[in-house]
Amino acid sequence: MSVMISDALMQSARMTEREMKQEIAVLLFGRDKLTLAQAARFAEMDRTDFQLLIASRGLFVHYDADDFQQDLATLRELGHL
Repeated sequence: MSVMISDALMQSARMTEREMKQEIAVLLFGRDKLTLAQAARFAEMDRTDFQLLIASRGLFVHYDADDFQQDLATLRELGHL
């Protein structure tokens, strides 16, 4: 699916395409619709830079005990533990 945003709307918002993508990524991440990696990729940023962006907006990475357990399981499967 593609979404078209008119040049007129972009000019009215005084935003570049990249800025618009970043805004959408922050919004979707904040609403738990995208993971950190998905949102960073959509925003065309590396994860560290995206984390800095969301922190500047008062948002933080959602990482709980279940996420930690899943990461541990993955590391065990890969033989890293």
